[in-house]
Amino acid sequence: MAETRKGVSAKFIKMEKRYRTIFLTAVLLLTGLYFFPLWSIELGAPQFPEGLGFRIWLDKITGFNENDLNSINGLNHYIGMQAIQPDSIPELKYMPYIVGAMIFLGLISFLINKKPVYLSWLILMTIVLIAGLVDFYIWEYNYGHNLNPMAAIKIPGTSFQPPLIGSKQILNMRAVSLPDIGGILVFVSTIMIIYTLIKSRKQKNA
Repeated sequence: MAETRKGVSAKFIKMEKRYRTIFLTAVLLLTGLYFFPLWSIELGAPQFPEGLGFRIWLDKITGFNENDLNSINGLNHYIGMQAIQPDSIPELKYMPYIVGAMIFLGLISFLINKKPVYLSWLILMTIVLIAGLVDFYIWEYNYGHNLNPMAAIKIPGTSFQPPLIGSKQILNMRAVSLPDIGGILVFVSTIMIIYTLIKSRKQKNA
């Protein structure tokens, strides 16, 4: 009987170590945000058969090609949209620190190894993700609605807000907004951590 309990205990410890490893891997995946873009917005139109667009990173915005941002800002000027100026976007200055803090807290949670701490980290991460998406939506809304009344081309009742996610026809242009590699890493990391907490709880109750 004692040997059976010892075997069950050893199995439980082994499973717990596996879940901890998954959690740690998920946290470390977030370091990829410093190397890959979070989001991308692609614009397609007859006058741009090769397409153009831009990628949003933690600390910068870059065009798909070297002159894409200049081309997009040129188009925006005619319809009264704001120019995309990365230096004027405050989120690009503090997002690297927020992600760094989440990674640090994730490592601390791993070392403490208490389920309430893991859950607290996941809740905090969820809040950060929701806040980021809301902030991105507001930025897109202002970008597409606050138009210059003195613009050369004015179309009453028309907004030029790109979609938060998915595709949208804007006049003769098709805007496609999707997570890039960094955004996918965040999604995968979050799913891994949710899986870890659920499976670990089931194992404890088994």
